[in-house]
Amino acid sequence: MNDFSKIFRPQRIEDVIGQSHLCDENSAFYKLLKNKNIPHSFFFGPPGTGKTTMAKIIAKEMDSPFYLLDATSLKVEQFRKIFASHKNTFIKPVIFIDEVHRLSKTQQEVLLIPMENNEAIIIGASTENPYFSLTAGIRSRSMLFEFKSLTNLELKRLLEKVKKEVNFTINEDALNYLISSSGGDSRALLNLLEFSIKVDNHITLKNLKSLRPTMLKDGVSSDDTHYNLASAMIKSIRGSDIDSSLYYLARLIDGGESPEFIARRLVILSSEDIGNANPNALNLATSTMLAVSKIGYPESRIILSQCVIYLASSPKSNSAYMAINEVQKYVENEDKLEVPNHLKSPSPIGYLYPHDYNGWIKQKYLTKELSFYKSKGIGFEKTLNEWIKKIKEN
Repeated sequence: MNDFSKIFRPQRIEDVIGQSHLCDENSAFYKLLKNKNIPHSFFFGPPGTGKTTMAKIIAKEMDSPFYLLDATSLKVEQFRKIFASHKNTFIKPVIFIDEVHRLSKTQQEVLLIPMENNEAIIIGASTENPYFSLTAGIRSRSMLFEFKSLTNLELKRLLEKVKKEVNFTINEDALNYLISSSGGDSRALLNLLEFSIKVDNHITLKNLKSLRPTMLKDGVSSDDTHYNLASAMIKSIRGSDIDSSLYYLARLIDGGESPEFIARRLVILSSEDIGNANPNALNLATSTMLAVSKIGYPESRIILSQCVIYLASSPKSNSAYMAINEVQKYVENEDKLEVPNHLKSPSPIGYLYPHDYNGWIKQKYLTKELSFYKSKGIGFEKTLNEWIKKIKEN
Protein backbone atom coordinates (compact mmCIF):
# COMPACT_ATOMS: atom_id res chain seq x y z
CA MET A 1 0.00 0.00 0.00
CA ASN A 2 1.34 3.40 -0.98
CA ASP A 3 1.58 6.56 1.10
CA PHE A 4 -1.97 7.93 1.54
CA SER A 5 -0.71 11.49 2.02
CA LYS A 6 0.79 11.36 -1.50
CA ILE A 7 -2.03 9.43 -3.16
CA PHE A 8 -4.69 11.84 -1.92
CA ARG A 9 -2.69 15.06 -2.32
CA PRO A 10 -4.85 17.56 -4.27
CA GLN A 11 -3.59 18.47 -7.73
CA ARG A 12 -5.76 21.57 -8.22
CA ILE A 13 -6.78 24.38 -5.91
CA GLU A 14 -10.41 23.39 -6.48
CA ASP A 15 -9.67 19.98 -4.91
CA VAL A 16 -8.15 21.37 -1.71
CA ILE A 17 -10.13 20.56 1.43
CA GLY A 18 -9.99 23.42 3.92
CA GLN A 19 -8.37 26.86 3.57
CA SER A 20 -11.58 28.32 2.08
CA HIS A 21 -10.22 31.84 2.72
CA LEU A 22 -7.56 31.06 0.09
CA CYS A 23 -9.30 28.57 -2.18
CA ASP A 24 -12.67 30.25 -2.70
CA GLU A 25 -12.97 31.52 -6.27
CA ASN A 26 -13.72 35.01 -4.97
CA SER A 27 -10.62 35.17 -2.78
CA ALA A 28 -7.65 37.34 -3.72
CA PHE A 29 -5.28 34.35 -3.55
CA TYR A 30 -7.41 32.29 -5.96
CA LYS A 31 -7.63 35.15 -8.45
CA LEU A 32 -3.88 35.77 -8.32
CA LEU A 33 -3.21 32.08 -8.95
CA LYS A 34 -5.61 31.86 -11.89
CA ASN A 35 -4.12 35.04 -13.36
CA LYS A 36 -0.64 33.55 -12.91
CA ASN A 37 0.38 36.52 -10.78
CA ILE A 38 1.30 34.78 -7.54
CA PRO A 39 3.69 36.97 -5.49
CA HIS A 40 6.63 35.77 -3.43
CA SER A 41 4.74 34.21 -0.54
CA PHE A 42 5.21 32.84 2.94
CA PHE A 43 2.76 30.27 4.27
CA PHE A 44 2.43 29.65 7.99
CA GLY A 45 0.20 27.38 10.01
CA PRO A 46 0.03 24.01 11.77
CA PRO A 47 1.38 20.81 10.18
CA GLY A 48 -0.84 18.95 7.73
CA THR A 49 -2.80 22.00 6.56
CA GLY A 50 -1.63 21.97 2.93
CA LYS A 51 1.29 24.40 2.72
CA THR A 52 3.51 22.14 0.59
CA THR A 53 0.51 21.01 -1.42
CA MET A 54 -0.41 24.59 -2.25
CA ALA A 55 3.15 25.35 -3.39
CA LYS A 56 3.03 22.35 -5.75
CA ILE A 57 -0.37 23.46 -7.05
CA ILE A 58 1.10 26.90 -7.77
CA ALA A 59 3.99 25.37 -9.71
CA LYS A 60 1.59 23.22 -11.73
CA GLU A 61 -0.78 26.13 -12.41
CA MET A 62 2.16 28.33 -13.48
CA ASP A 63 3.65 25.44 -15.51
CA SER A 64 6.93 26.04 -13.68
CA PRO A 65 9.75 23.77 -12.42
CA PHE A 66 9.35 23.04 -8.71
CA TYR A 67 12.23 22.92 -6.25
CA LEU A 68 11.62 21.75 -2.69
CA LEU A 69 14.33 22.85 -0.25
CA ASP A 70 14.67 22.44 3.52
CA ALA A 71 16.05 25.47 5.36
CA THR A 72 17.56 23.25 8.07
CA SER A 73 20.08 21.74 5.62
CA LEU A 74 20.11 24.35 2.88
CA LYS A 75 23.34 25.68 1.36
CA VAL A 76 23.55 29.04 -0.39
CA GLU A 77 25.10 27.33 -3.41
CA GLN A 78 21.80 25.51 -4.02
CA PHE A 79 20.07 28.83 -4.62
CA ARG A 80 22.79 29.98 -7.00
CA LYS A 81 22.64 26.76 -9.04
CA ILE A 82 18.87 27.04 -9.47
CA PHE A 83 19.04 30.69 -10.53
CA ALA A 84 21.95 29.96 -12.91
CA SER A 85 20.14 27.03 -14.57
CA HIS A 86 17.20 29.28 -15.49
CA LYS A 87 19.22 32.37 -16.41
CA ASN A 88 18.42 33.83 -19.85
CA THR A 89 15.29 31.67 -20.14
CA PHE A 90 11.62 32.53 -19.95
CA ILE A 91 11.09 29.82 -17.33
CA LYS A 92 10.44 31.09 -13.84
CA PRO A 93 10.93 28.29 -11.26
CA VAL A 94 8.95 27.95 -8.04
CA ILE A 95 11.35 27.54 -5.12
CA PHE A 96 9.65 26.18 -2.02
CA ILE A 97 11.59 26.49 1.25
CA ASP A 98 10.30 24.47 4.20
CA GLU A 99 11.09 25.60 7.77
CA VAL A 100 11.76 29.03 6.25
CA HIS A 101 12.08 30.70 9.66
CA ARG A 102 15.43 28.87 9.99
CA LEU A 103 17.04 30.70 7.06
CA SER A 104 20.16 32.56 8.09
CA LYS A 105 20.61 36.23 7.31
CA THR A 106 23.19 35.32 4.64
CA GLN A 107 20.78 32.90 2.97
CA GLN A 108 18.06 35.54 2.98
CA GLU A 109 20.38 38.13 1.43
CA VAL A 110 21.10 35.76 -1.49
CA LEU A 111 17.37 35.77 -2.26
CA LEU A 112 16.89 39.55 -2.33
CA ILE A 113 18.10 40.35 -5.87
CA PRO A 114 16.40 37.31 -7.52
CA MET A 115 13.18 38.23 -5.71
CA GLU A 116 13.49 41.85 -6.80
CA ASN A 117 14.12 40.80 -10.43
CA ASN A 118 11.41 38.10 -10.35
CA GLU A 119 13.89 35.42 -11.41
CA ALA A 120 11.85 32.88 -9.44
CA ILE A 121 8.74 32.65 -7.30
CA ILE A 122 9.92 32.19 -3.72
CA ILE A 123 7.52 30.41 -1.40
CA GLY A 124 8.37 29.65 2.22
CA ALA A 125 6.51 27.58 4.77
CA SER A 126 6.66 27.39 8.54
CA THR A 127 4.60 26.23 11.49
CA GLU A 128 5.51 29.60 13.04
CA ASN A 129 4.82 33.09 11.75
CA PRO A 130 8.04 33.56 9.72
CA TYR A 131 7.76 37.34 9.55
CA PHE A 132 9.41 37.58 12.95
CA SER A 133 12.54 35.85 11.63
CA LEU A 134 12.71 37.29 8.11
CA THR A 135 14.61 40.45 7.26
CA ALA A 136 12.82 43.67 6.34
CA GLY A 137 14.02 43.26 2.75
CA ILE A 138 12.39 39.84 2.41
CA ARG A 139 9.19 41.01 4.10
CA SER A 140 8.79 44.02 1.82
CA ARG A 141 9.05 41.81 -1.28
CA SER A 142 6.51 39.18 -0.25
CA MET A 143 3.02 38.40 1.03
CA LEU A 144 2.03 36.37 4.09
CA PHE A 145 -0.75 33.76 4.01
CA GLU A 146 -2.03 31.86 7.04
CA PHE A 147 -3.07 28.21 6.81
CA LYS A 148 -5.58 27.05 9.41
CA SER A 149 -6.16 23.68 11.03
CA LEU A 150 -8.81 21.67 9.25
CA THR A 151 -12.17 21.49 11.00
CA ASN A 152 -13.71 18.16 11.95
CA LEU A 153 -16.19 18.54 9.09
CA GLU A 154 -13.33 19.07 6.63
CA LEU A 155 -11.45 16.04 7.97
CA LYS A 156 -14.64 14.00 7.59
CA ARG A 157 -14.89 15.12 3.96
CA LEU A 158 -11.31 13.95 3.44
CA LEU A 159 -12.14 10.60 5.02
CA GLU A 160 -15.16 10.20 2.72
CA LYS A 161 -12.93 10.94 -0.27
CA VAL A 162 -10.54 8.18 0.79
CA LYS A 163 -13.42 5.76 1.40
CA LYS A 164 -14.47 6.05 -2.26
CA GLU A 165 -11.13 4.61 -3.34
CA VAL A 166 -10.06 2.40 -0.42
CA ASN A 167 -12.08 -0.52 0.92
CA PHE A 168 -12.43 -0.40 4.73
CA THR A 169 -15.09 -0.23 7.44
CA ILE A 170 -15.01 1.80 10.63
CA ASN A 171 -17.02 1.97 13.88
CA GLU A 172 -18.68 5.25 14.85
CA ASP A 173 -16.56 5.66 17.98
CA ALA A 174 -13.43 4.85 15.98
CA LEU A 175 -14.40 7.40 13.32
CA ASN A 176 -14.86 10.10 15.96
CA TYR A 177 -11.49 9.29 17.52
CA LEU A 178 -9.73 9.17 14.15
CA ILE A 179 -10.96 12.69 13.39
CA SER A 180 -10.71 14.26 16.84
CA SER A 181 -7.27 12.83 17.65
CA SER A 182 -5.81 14.23 14.42
CA GLY A 183 -6.17 17.78 15.71
CA GLY A 184 -6.93 19.40 12.34
CA ASP A 185 -3.93 17.75 10.66
CA SER A 186 -4.87 16.01 7.38
CA ARG A 187 -1.51 14.23 7.14
CA ALA A 188 -1.93 12.83 10.66
CA LEU A 189 -5.41 11.54 9.81
CA LEU A 190 -4.24 9.85 6.60
CA ASN A 191 -1.21 8.35 8.33
CA LEU A 192 -3.24 6.83 11.16
CA LEU A 193 -5.89 5.63 8.74
CA GLU A 194 -3.34 3.97 6.44
CA PHE A 195 -1.61 2.01 9.20
CA SER A 196 -4.90 1.08 10.86
CA ILE A 197 -6.02 -0.52 7.59
CA LYS A 198 -2.71 -2.40 7.46
CA VAL A 199 -3.58 -3.87 10.86
CA ASP A 200 -7.21 -4.68 10.00
CA ASN A 201 -9.59 -3.67 7.22
CA HIS A 202 -12.21 -3.08 9.91
CA ILE A 203 -11.01 -0.11 11.94
CA THR A 204 -11.77 -0.19 15.67
CA LEU A 205 -11.17 2.29 18.48
CA LYS A 206 -8.89 -0.21 20.18
CA ASN A 207 -6.57 -0.45 17.20
CA LEU A 208 -6.55 3.31 16.69
CA LYS A 209 -5.59 3.93 20.32
CA SER A 210 -2.87 1.30 20.14
CA LEU A 211 -1.33 3.30 17.29
CA ARG A 212 -2.11 6.77 18.69
CA PRO A 213 -2.65 6.65 22.47
CA THR A 214 -3.21 10.40 22.90
CA MET A 215 -4.66 13.29 20.97
CA LEU A 216 -2.43 15.33 18.69
CA LYS A 217 -2.19 19.06 19.38
CA ASP A 218 -5.32 20.72 20.70
CA GLY A 219 -7.69 17.80 20.95
CA VAL A 220 -10.65 19.09 18.94
CA SER A 221 -13.56 16.65 18.89
CA SER A 222 -16.83 16.56 16.98
CA ASP A 223 -18.82 18.04 19.85
CA ASP A 224 -15.98 20.24 21.16
CA THR A 225 -15.91 18.13 24.34
CA HIS A 226 -12.23 18.72 24.93
CA TYR A 227 -12.49 22.49 24.55
CA ASN A 228 -15.46 22.49 26.93
CA LEU A 229 -13.52 20.45 29.47
CA ALA A 230 -10.49 22.73 29.14
CA SER A 231 -12.73 25.75 29.58
CA ALA A 232 -14.35 24.20 32.67
CA MET A 233 -10.94 23.44 34.17
CA ILE A 234 -9.71 27.01 33.61
CA LYS A 235 -12.90 28.51 35.05
CA SER A 236 -12.68 26.21 38.08
CA ILE A 237 -9.07 27.23 38.74
CA ARG A 238 -10.04 30.89 38.31
CA GLY A 239 -12.81 30.29 40.85
CA SER A 240 -10.33 28.68 43.29
CA ASP A 241 -12.25 25.39 43.35
CA ILE A 242 -9.51 22.78 43.71
CA ASP A 243 -11.64 19.64 43.47
CA SER A 244 -13.54 20.79 40.37
CA SER A 245 -10.26 21.80 38.75
CA LEU A 246 -8.81 18.34 39.40
CA TYR A 247 -11.96 16.64 38.13
CA TYR A 248 -11.80 18.40 34.76
CA LEU A 249 -8.06 17.78 34.59
CA ALA A 250 -8.73 14.06 35.06
CA ARG A 251 -11.44 14.15 32.38
CA LEU A 252 -9.00 15.74 29.95
CA ILE A 253 -6.37 13.11 30.70
CA ASP A 254 -8.90 10.30 30.41
CA GLY A 255 -10.03 11.68 27.05
CA GLY A 256 -6.51 11.43 25.68
CA GLU A 257 -5.69 15.14 25.76
CA SER A 258 -1.98 15.78 25.33
CA PRO A 259 -0.19 17.02 28.49
CA GLU A 260 1.40 19.81 26.42
CA PHE A 261 -2.02 21.20 25.49
CA ILE A 262 -3.12 21.23 29.14
CA ALA A 263 0.14 22.80 30.31
CA ARG A 264 -0.08 25.60 27.73
CA ARG A 265 -3.51 26.53 29.07
CA LEU A 266 -2.16 26.59 32.62
CA VAL A 267 0.69 28.92 31.61
CA ILE A 268 -1.77 31.36 30.04
CA LEU A 269 -4.03 31.24 33.10
CA SER A 270 -1.14 31.80 35.50
CA SER A 271 -0.49 35.19 33.89
CA GLU A 272 -4.02 36.17 32.88
CA ASP A 273 -5.85 35.28 36.11
CA ILE A 274 -3.14 35.29 38.79
CA GLY A 275 -0.43 37.57 37.49
CA ASN A 276 1.49 39.53 40.08
CA ALA A 277 -0.86 38.49 42.86
CA ASN A 278 1.49 35.48 42.91
CA PRO A 279 4.34 35.87 40.37
CA ASN A 280 5.64 32.38 41.15
CA ALA A 281 2.51 30.92 39.52
CA LEU A 282 3.93 31.70 36.10
CA ASN A 283 7.27 30.13 37.07
CA LEU A 284 5.61 26.90 38.21
CA ALA A 285 3.30 26.72 35.18
CA THR A 286 6.22 27.28 32.81
CA SER A 287 8.24 24.60 34.60
CA THR A 288 5.23 22.31 34.28
CA MET A 289 5.07 22.93 30.53
CA LEU A 290 8.77 22.10 30.19
CA ALA A 291 8.50 19.02 32.39
CA VAL A 292 5.54 17.45 30.60
CA SER A 293 7.23 18.03 27.23
CA LYS A 294 9.97 15.67 28.45
CA ILE A 295 7.84 13.31 30.52
CA GLY A 296 4.72 11.74 29.05
CA TYR A 297 1.82 9.94 30.65
CA PRO A 298 1.25 8.46 33.13
CA GLU A 299 3.82 10.39 35.21
CA SER A 300 3.02 13.82 33.77
CA ARG A 301 -0.44 13.64 35.35
CA ILE A 302 1.23 14.14 38.74
CA ILE A 303 3.06 17.25 37.56
CA LEU A 304 -0.16 18.67 36.08
CA SER A 305 -2.03 17.91 39.30
CA GLN A 306 0.54 19.77 41.41
CA CYS A 307 0.34 22.79 39.14
CA VAL A 308 -3.47 22.85 39.06
CA ILE A 309 -3.70 22.68 42.86
CA TYR A 310 -1.15 25.51 43.21
CA LEU A 311 -2.89 27.74 40.69
CA ALA A 312 -6.34 27.14 42.18
CA SER A 313 -4.97 27.97 45.64
CA SER A 314 -3.24 31.19 44.51
CA PRO A 315 -4.69 34.68 45.00
CA LYS A 316 -6.23 35.92 41.75
CA SER A 317 -5.75 39.18 39.86
CA ASN A 318 -6.28 40.03 36.20
CA SER A 319 -4.75 43.51 36.49
CA ALA A 320 -1.83 42.70 34.14
CA TYR A 321 -4.26 41.24 31.59
CA MET A 322 -6.56 44.26 31.81
CA ALA A 323 -3.64 46.69 31.60
CA ILE A 324 -2.22 45.33 28.35
CA ASN A 325 -5.74 45.25 26.85
CA GLU A 326 -6.19 48.93 27.69
CA VAL A 327 -2.77 49.90 26.30
CA GLN A 328 -3.31 47.99 23.05
CA LYS A 329 -6.75 49.54 22.62
CA TYR A 330 -5.20 53.00 23.04
CA VAL A 331 -2.33 52.28 20.62
CA GLU A 332 -4.72 50.93 17.97
CA ASN A 333 -7.18 53.83 18.15
CA GLU A 334 -5.17 56.94 19.06
CA ASP A 335 -2.42 58.91 17.37
CA LYS A 336 1.05 57.56 18.09
CA LEU A 337 3.01 59.54 20.65
CA GLU A 338 6.48 60.76 19.78
CA VAL A 339 9.29 59.40 21.92
CA PRO A 340 10.68 62.29 24.03
CA ASN A 341 14.11 63.40 22.78
CA HIS A 342 15.89 62.55 26.03
CA LEU A 343 14.74 58.88 25.72
CA LYS A 344 15.92 58.34 22.16
CA SER A 345 18.95 56.26 21.23
CA PRO A 346 21.88 56.59 21.06
CA SER A 347 23.32 58.77 23.84
CA PRO A 348 20.21 60.80 24.69
CA ILE A 349 20.84 64.39 25.76
CA GLY A 350 18.99 65.46 28.86
CA TYR A 351 18.28 61.94 30.08
CA LEU A 352 18.55 61.63 33.86
CA TYR A 353 20.13 58.31 34.83
CA PRO A 354 18.05 57.03 37.81
CA HIS A 355 21.01 55.23 39.40
CA ASP A 356 22.69 58.61 39.85
CA TYR A 357 19.72 59.74 41.97
CA ASN A 358 19.36 56.90 44.47
CA GLY A 359 17.30 54.81 42.04
CA TRP A 360 14.62 57.28 40.94
CA ILE A 361 14.29 60.80 39.59
CA LYS A 362 11.17 62.45 38.24
CA GLN A 363 11.26 62.95 34.46
CA LYS A 364 8.88 62.56 31.51
CA TYR A 365 8.67 59.17 29.81
CA LEU A 366 5.60 60.00 27.70
CA THR A 367 4.65 63.23 25.93
CA LYS A 368 1.15 62.85 27.36
CA GLU A 369 -0.06 61.82 30.80
CA LEU A 370 -1.63 58.37 30.51
CA SER A 371 -2.80 55.75 33.01
CA PHE A 372 -3.53 52.12 32.15
CA TYR A 373 -2.46 49.90 35.03
CA LYS A 374 -4.86 49.59 37.95
CA SER A 375 -3.49 47.36 40.69
CA LYS A 376 -6.02 45.39 42.71
CA GLY A 377 -3.65 45.19 45.67
CA ILE A 378 -4.18 41.43 45.89
CA GLY A 379 -1.46 39.10 47.17
CA PHE A 380 2.01 40.13 46.02
CA GLU A 381 0.52 43.05 44.09
CA LYS A 382 0.20 44.80 47.44
CA THR A 383 3.95 44.42 47.95
CA LEU A 384 4.61 45.78 44.46
CA ASN A 385 2.45 48.79 45.26
CA GLU A 386 4.50 49.42 48.38
CA TRP A 387 7.74 49.06 46.41
CA ILE A 388 6.81 51.58 43.73
CA LYS A 389 5.59 53.98 46.41
CA LYS A 390 8.85 53.74 48.35
CA ILE A 391 10.92 54.09 45.16
CA LYS A 392 9.24 57.40 44.32
CA GLU A 393 9.56 58.70 47.88
CA ASN A 394 13.38 58.75 47.60
